[in-house]
Amino acid sequence: MDVLVKTEGTDILSRIAQMFENVIHQGHGSLALVFLIGIIFGGIIQYTRVDKFEKIAGFAMLKDTIVPKMLFLAVGLTSIGLYYMIEAGGAHYHIKPILWQGLLIGGTLFGISMAILGKCPGTGPISIAEGRIDVLIGAIGGLFGGLVFTLYYDDFFKPLMGESAGKLTLPSLFPGHEHMVVLIFGVVVTLIAIVIPKKELFDEADLSQLPDDERPDRN
Repeated sequence: MDVLVKTEGTDILSRIAQMFENVIHQGHGSLALVFLIGIIFGGIIQYTRVDKFEKIAGFAMLKDTIVPKMLFLAVGLTSIGLYYMIEAGGAHYHIKPILWQGLLIGGTLFGISMAILGKCPGTGPISIAEGRIDVLIGAIGGLFGGLVFTLYYDDFFKPLMGESAGKLTLPSLFPGHEHMVVLIFGVVVTLIAIVIPKKELFDEADLSQLPDDERPDRN
């Protein structure tokens, strides 16, 4: 039994080490660079407070627009920057096939779960690092769900995914005008982020830090 436990522990450690090796050799840059980008991302998330339950739940109830403003801005700017980086050979991506039926079911379940938990896969780990036990429980549930999905994919989940529509991208729908399509899309999405009215849902801790003349209940 002891030998079995030690063997399994060694196997897990070797798989974790292999995960880091994959990151290093997939063209993403050094492990230190990836780690630095993660720290910067976490700092931005904390600064904008989108790791708070009120932000995600407020977005679901249409009472807080910080999350959609941030998402639209990120998508707009990144779509332009990433596309031209790929064109220049400085980046690459892996296009996944479109499964409309699976996207509809998965997107619905993801949206419901995100509204209930008040977190997404990006903000969840940051909240766990801050000591949020409720998010830790949600993450454990997500891992368990992933395990169930993997074990029963062929027998149950694969038929639910539907037929593949192929690997499609927006620029590929307009041959000969790819650069202009990406530029227009990025600018339009960025403008949407700017024109969305700013609405914030504050919790008690947030309200206590605001000046009296800026509190929603005083206006």
